[in-house]
Amino acid sequence: MTVLMVSGTGTEIGKTVTTAAIAAAAVAAGRSVAVLKPAQTGLGPAEPGDAAEVVRLAGSAVTARELARYPEPLAPDTAARRAGLATLSPAEIAEAAQRLSAGHDLVLVEGAGGLLVRFDEAGHTLADAARLLGAAVLVVAPAGLGTLNSTALTAEALRARGLTGAGVVIGSWPAEPDLAARCNLADLPEVSALPLLGAVPQGASSADPAAFRAAARAWLAPPLHGTWSADSFLTAWPA
Repeated sequence: MTVLMVSGTGTEIGKTVTTAAIAAAAVAAGRSVAVLKPAQTGLGPAEPGDAAEVVRLAGSAVTARELARYPEPLAPDTAARRAGLATLSPAEIAEAAQRLSAGHDLVLVEGAGGLLVRFDEAGHTLADAARLLGAAVLVVAPAGLGTLNSTALTAEALRARGLTGAGVVIGSWPAEPDLAARCNLADLPEVSALPLLGAVPQGASSADPAAFRAAARAWLAPPLHGTWSADSFLTAWPA
């Protein structure tokens, strides 16, 4: 798993903190890690973006790269057009990821919003970059009501494009999950046909970075360099 695309079912669902947790767990397992943010939107030139947040949480051993930045919090294609800036093509994203993979054991490519958010005028998406790379896509999903439909749709879009879904991680697991969240633990793998590979606690990004790094492996399953068990988690949070 040299390159792993980290996508999601929407915005503000925990993609960046999940990417940071995977990076921290991989570094703890002795891997060299890079994170690539193709398009950062909604921030000014000097403001720290998602890639910088991953480094803050996962540690300075992680290499970070951002390809483009657009000031308005919109889809990359729209944000680029409104700002009069160049868009990104799948080939540019894939080339950057390949360059990083030459010097790192794992490259995490964090998308913008959901899987099919447009990056350029031709309507290309993160899925097109994943196809060029032959990379698997990890789906980050919310815990609560509505997540089954959006996760199933994302998994269906992956399969329709011949892409491999690595699994699903819940990007923000609440301290006191309601009935819908608890039921979704069992239902998410069934509706998506993807394994559940972790649950990052709500508010994890507010933790001291050293504490974040120490805890990250416990939030993720072994394929993501962690120790988390879906069976044990289901037992701890019965529906």
